Amino acid sequence: MKQIFYFILLIAGFSSIHSCKNLLDEDGNPLLDLNNTGGLSGPRALYKEITDKTTLAEYQYSGLLVNRVITDSASITDIMYSGDRISQINFRGFLDLNGNGKLDKDSISYDRQFNYGNNSRLQSISETRSVFRRPPPVPPSTKPGPQTLFASEKYIHTLTYNAGTSKLESIVTIKGAETIGGPINYTEYSKSEFTYVGDNVSKVLNVSGPVTSNNPIVYGAPTEKYGYEYYAYDQQISPFTLLPQVYKISRLLATKSSIKESLILSPNSPKRWSVTDLTVNIPQPIVMSTNYVYDLQTYMTKGYGINYIYKPQ
Repeated sequence: MKQIFYFILLIAGFSSIHSCKNLLDEDGNPLLDLNNTGGLSGPRALYKEITDKTTLAEYQYSGLLVNRVITDSASITDIMYSGDRISQINFRGFLDLNGNGKLDKDSISYDRQFNYGNNSRLQSISETRSVFRRPPPVPPSTKPGPQTLFASEKYIHTLTYNAGTSKLESIVTIKGAETIGGPINYTEYSKSEFTYVGDNVSKVLNVSGPVTSNNPIVYGAPTEKYGYEYYAYDQQISPFTLLPQVYKISRLLATKSSIKESLILSPNSPKRWSVTDLTVNIPQPIVMSTNYVYDLQTYMTKGYGINYIYKPQ
C-alpha cells in the first residue's frame, strides 16, 4: 500500500499546469503552442513531456530515429540501432527504485541488449545493471565518500506473444547478482500479463517474488501482486504512438513500479485508470481520471497533469 500512497502523492504534484508560450526545438523549429489547440500540420515527432515544475522527458533525434532521451536530474538514455531496429539501450542517471515518487540518491547505470526472433519481433532483453552509492561519512569527516559500486546485477526479460493476435502477452523478468567468473544466482522474479480491448491495453496483472531454484528456474509464491486497469479510452491519437514500441517496452522495465505506465503501449489514451494491491484481504482500487486536451490533428496535448510538446519531423 505504501507504493500506491506515494504514487498518489506524485500524481497530485502534477495536477496544476502553467500555460506555456510558443517554444522552439533545438533546431529553432516552432513547437506546439499550449495556449491553443491548433497543433502542427504534417509529420511530427514527440519532443517533450513537461509539467509546471519540470521536464519529465526530452526526446532527441538523429534523422527520424529517436536516439537520446533526457529525463529527471539530467538522466540520459542512449538508444542505438541496427538498421531500423533498436539493438542496445544505455541508461545513466537516477531512478525511483522504491516507488515513493522521488528519485533515489543512488545512481544507476544499465546496458540492455535486444534479441529478436526470425519474425523480427522482440523476444528477450539481456540487462547488466550497476548501482553506485555514497558510503556514510567516516568521523571526524561529516561528508559522505565518493560514489562507489554498491551492486552489480543481471536481468533477463523474456517476452511472449498471443499466437492469434500477435499482441504482447507477458513479460517475465528474473534478477540476480553478477559475480566475476561464476554463474548468475537469480533470486527475484516478476511477471506482467497484459489484457486488451481492441488494440488498447485494458489490464495488467503484475506479480513478483523470490526465485527458489536456479537449475531449473523455479518461481516461489508471489510476495507482491498488483492489478492495473485502463478504461474509458478516447478515439484520438496518443503521443506515444510516435515512439518505437521497443523503447516503450524498455521504459516499462526501468523499475518494478514502471509497469503502471503500460498505457503507453496503447494507440489511444484512457480517461481513467486504477491500481489495486491484490495482496490485502479486501482489495480497494485507487482510481485516477483526467480530461484530455487535443489539437486539430487529434493528437493528445495534455492529460494527467502532463503537457506533450511536438516538433515538426
